[in-house]
Amino acid sequence: MLYNSTENNNEIVSAAQAIAQGISSDGGLFVPQELPSYTEDTFNSLLPMSYNERAKFIFSDFLTDFTADEIAECVDSAYTEEKFGSDCPAPLVAKKYKGNEINIMELWHGPTCAFKDMALQILPHFLTKSLKKTCEGKTAVILVATSGDTGKAALEGFKDVDNTKMIVFYPEDGVSPMQKRQMNTQKGSNVNVCAIKGNFDDAQTGVKKIFTTEEIVKLLNDNNMLFSSANSINWGRLLPQIVYYISAYCDLVNQKKISMGDKINIVVPTGNFGNILAAYYAFCMGMPVNKFICASNSNNVLTDFINTGVYDKNRHFYATASPSMDILVSSNLERLLYRFADNDDKLVSKWMNQLKTEGKYEVTDKVKEKITSKFFGGFCDDTDTKATIKKLFEDEKYLCDTHTSVAINVYDQYVEKTGDNTPVVIASTASPYKFSHSVLEAVAPNAVSDNEFAMVEQLNKITGTPVPKPIAELQNLDIRFNNVTEADSMQEYVKSTLGI
Repeated sequence: MLYNSTENNNEIVSAAQAIAQGISSDGGLFVPQELPSYTEDTFNSLLPMSYNERAKFIFSDFLTDFTADEIAECVDSAYTEEKFGSDCPAPLVAKKYKGNEINIMELWHGPTCAFKDMALQILPHFLTKSLKKTCEGKTAVILVATSGDTGKAALEGFKDVDNTKMIVFYPEDGVSPMQKRQMNTQKGSNVNVCAIKGNFDDAQTGVKKIFTTEEIVKLLNDNNMLFSSANSINWGRLLPQIVYYISAYCDLVNQKKISMGDKINIVVPTGNFGNILAAYYAFCMGMPVNKFICASNSNNVLTDFINTGVYDKNRHFYATASPSMDILVSSNLERLLYRFADNDDKLVSKWMNQLKTEGKYEVTDKVKEKITSKFFGGFCDDTDTKATIKKLFEDEKYLCDTHTSVAINVYDQYVEKTGDNTPVVIASTASPYKFSHSVLEAVAPNAVSDNEFAMVEQLNKITGTPVPKPIAELQNLDIRFNNVTEADSMQEYVKSTLGI
């Protein structure tokens, strides 16, 4: 299988090249030239398999320049019981919300308590093997822009990995205190963390600019280095996310919640569009899906886009209780547009240039029609986010985080609007303890304090929900990083950190 750039069909690379490079030289994103086709027989063959076996099967169709042994080594090193607490890293939990059964796919049982672990525990293994295949002897400099969860998950995945250096940028006031502490206490001799004065979009734009600046790319090359990415612009980050949707479908069949061939709905709280895009790719491969429900917070640029066909980032930026979704430029949407525009790289490039220069673009009627036929967009504000956390806990004694709450709330809006009761999978993206202030404010506002770990203790005492070990241990870790830079000084920070 080969991959090409969404903005230049002539740039064609292998899977290993796509993973090692991260982003194409023109700034476009790598996509498979074709997707594997899975029939009911394929899905039936996946039913008796473990999660790891399903992952190996799916990866083998995408990573055709990897051997079966290489893929197995990547999977079995990433998805261990020690790291995820069981041999099923993405369990389904059935609950009810306002009378509707919801299957919550818990994606946060990994070492950083967020769904990014599902991809970022395996990406270092993909990357190191890709580097050996494509540019032996070079050091990969991995730049990451994060709205909170990606940063810590990438740091944890890549710490002390040979021939890699990692620099993570996060918005100084745009992550939760717990997320900030997770990043700034990170161990590892090859990692560095820096806050920027700005929001996530500033960090993401800065990283993309560095990737495509010829001067700094040449400087790295002269020092036997190359850039790569751990953001979901890297195909090696997105691919593992396809697995857990296909695995969830198989689990529903095994649990007799659906019959093979039945359609499901999928709800994803998303800002950068990568997680829901992975679900859409699973559908394109043959997984039966009725509707993709895209859940946003008050930064509802995706909701408006799905409903109007106009993507407009020229709007107020809100710092919300679900900070990992505080994003106005959804990078992975480019991959969906490329597919819906029938692989028209020039049209996609035109839209992306309009986004850079004017802050907005409008898709064609044909593309808009494709989007609205499969996607529903909705959003909810912080008040409704907290009310949803409270109701779910009161009714089901189940505690969810702020991002999962957004998804549940928007799903409720969808059901109310459409009456559609197709069986549903809701992606639960983080432990509630990563956002203890907002979650505690929802269930017991009088217990809120200024001490993050006191609130963790209160939340545990009030709800009985176990505190994940990585969160409990954070309190005793030393702060290693307290760096801050201006958004337009990120390039100089990278050069200084690398000593080049």
